[in-house]
Amino acid sequence: MALGGFARAAMDYTQHVNVFQGTTNGGNRFPGVIAAPFAMVKLGPDVQKGNTDAYSGYLPEGNVNGFSLMHESGTGGAPKYGVVSQMPVTGNVTNPLSDLSQPRASADQGSIGYYKSSLASGVAVELAATEHAGLLQYTFPSGSTQSIVVDVSHVLPSFRGLGWEQHYSGGNFSFFSDGHYEGFGTYNNGWNLSPDWNVYFCGRFNQKPTVSKTFLGTGPTPASYDTTSFVSGTQRLGGVFVFSESNITSRVGISYVSTTKACQNLGDEIPESRNLQELVENAKSKWNSDVFSKIQVSSTNDTELQLLYSSLLGMFMIPSNLSGENPGWSSSEPYYSDIFTFWDTHRCHTSLFHIVEPVAYEEFIRALIDIWRHDGFMPDARSSNFNGRVQGGSNADNVLADAYVKGVRGAINWEDGYSAMLTDAEKVPPNNNDPKAPDSSTKEGRGALPDWLKYGWITPKFTRAVSRAVEYSTNDFGLYQVAKGLGKKADAEKYLNRSRNWRHHWNPNATSNGHSGFVVPRQANGSFAPQDPLSCGGCYWGDAYYEDNPWVYSLNALHDIATLKKYSSGDSKFVDRVDKLWDLKIFNAGNEPSFTSPYLYNFVKGEQYRSVERSRQIGRLYNSGPGGLPGNSDAGAMESNILWQMIGLWPMTGQTTFLILSPWFPSMTINLSNGKTLEITTKGGNKDTAFYVQSLKVNGEPWTKSWVTWEDIFANGGTMDFVLGESAAEWNTGELPPSPASGDQ
Repeated sequence: MALGGFARAAMDYTQHVNVFQGTTNGGNRFPGVIAAPFAMVKLGPDVQKGNTDAYSGYLPEGNVNGFSLMHESGTGGAPKYGVVSQMPVTGNVTNPLSDLSQPRASADQGSIGYYKSSLASGVAVELAATEHAGLLQYTFPSGSTQSIVVDVSHVLPSFRGLGWEQHYSGGNFSFFSDGHYEGFGTYNNGWNLSPDWNVYFCGRFNQKPTVSKTFLGTGPTPASYDTTSFVSGTQRLGGVFVFSESNITSRVGISYVSTTKACQNLGDEIPESRNLQELVENAKSKWNSDVFSKIQVSSTNDTELQLLYSSLLGMFMIPSNLSGENPGWSSSEPYYSDIFTFWDTHRCHTSLFHIVEPVAYEEFIRALIDIWRHDGFMPDARSSNFNGRVQGGSNADNVLADAYVKGVRGAINWEDGYSAMLTDAEKVPPNNNDPKAPDSSTKEGRGALPDWLKYGWITPKFTRAVSRAVEYSTNDFGLYQVAKGLGKKADAEKYLNRSRNWRHHWNPNATSNGHSGFVVPRQANGSFAPQDPLSCGGCYWGDAYYEDNPWVYSLNALHDIATLKKYSSGDSKFVDRVDKLWDLKIFNAGNEPSFTSPYLYNFVKGEQYRSVERSRQIGRLYNSGPGGLPGNSDAGAMESNILWQMIGLWPMTGQTTFLILSPWFPSMTINLSNGKTLEITTKGGNKDTAFYVQSLKVNGEPWTKSWVTWEDIFANGGTMDFVLGESAAEWNTGELPPSPASGDQ
């Protein structure tokens, strides 16, 4: 069916969404209920199978041990949240601390705003939600005893043995004469190594329990389990409720602030009169209006439509909009958390976030700056209201620079934004003594800054020295962009020069497979350490390169590509260097440092067609099924990648440049802010076999450049009209894309 004309506004795009996309094969996507983009409540099942980490709570096989209201999506490292949980049990619960988990009788079902699990016990559990509250609808088998266990100590465990597992520290639980209950849990650790944090809850049922009990204990049996209405302490605790009827509706509100706020959220968002179907319809309407309707295509291929709209869902699950739910400080500014992580998302996610959700994006930028105001640093990652962990550079700098050069203003205080960036660039963060990287802070900022300031490179005394140096260079380029825009000429010159420091790691004598010159570790005395360009050791926290090898990081100074071409001995060697990522089986589409590498051919005249070929190769690694992502979703980074392939562009973060690829659809409309649109059309080709660009018009004018700018097509809308064909054509004979840090070669 073609999505065109007057039907667009009323179109239900959710029919094309598979909420289980990317939930297996390492994608780690969350398939449960998220009632709106960035909603705080993410309600779904928690599943355990042996010692397998369930990063989002979900596994396709294993036993369900609870349904909880808070999850992340697509993350690696270790699971986070899985808190505010309850579990239905048939029969009397003699020991709420025992294993109450159940296998599923059939595969889970889900769609936008709705989720259902059918347990082997005969209990059917249907879920719906709002932004700060969840609804759980239980249907028990007839003739059974109906019990619901609320376990405050429930968290998602980790079995990796890396010290990133979550801990329950304590809490309290109360039930009241009207049948409702309140309390909070305290938790800590997780991948970001956060200290204690609290989440508060307030729950009600549609019928008054016949029996209400609390429990408290640590061992195989509770130290107390009786009708006492209040328990508190560091032991496991919670409540058990027994009902006389088989159909039970449970409504729960949550808050980071207080039980009073949790009860308010519940009353405001899911009053007793609101039913499951109404919540489902509200969620569908919200996702349609806020996200799915922003990109419309002409297509009769439901496989492609499912990939498009399922990927859009995956992009906007996190971060979480916690405005009004910030327990750390009082502020009129928006507040967002659950950032996993800018190391993943700054490369192509945040630029599409800006286009699809511009209002939320401005709020998000303001929130980052406000975190700096109160916590001292912007996050590279943040969860449970705590910064951490930094994998490479201070990549919030890149995100702010990208927003600034593309004209995001609104209520943003850019002087404060620049000051936040300056903090990253000049202030050494206190060492948080991370066991995996004890040399410097992994909480925030640039831990290896002492070397960066002293030498202009990073010595091996700091972990991830080379990958950090490449990223610090792009971070400093971000400062240059904002300083230049704000008229800070001396700062602009300083940070432009510093953005070239990656060159200090370039060893022209390092060789591999017919190529000379790679970024390698450099000692304090200026000598280069021996380095095999095909090796990155363990490629992890303690190594010189993080999650990729010297071949990839040697192509990652994306603000200085002309220098890279010069260092690589010219155009033909540069093209071959990019080719070698495939010839040597180095390229990994699931690894973020590689994301832009396939499109660097656009920096050589006549070679854009190679970028298109790589784009199509990457596109074939995706589908809308459970195993449809080539790696962790990484908070939507992976999904934003395939969405840019469909659009036929690639963003250069921190610049206004978009590299031109080849669109998938005969026509695509991207709805921009203020009623403007970008219209992209193709003629004479198709996505799979005739995808080479033959010619292009931008805003009606013939176009021979392999790139466009924000101002060309996004700032005021625009058109891109492609003619495609089955064979490559050297159409890109015009000016090459900018290389803004290369002026001093």
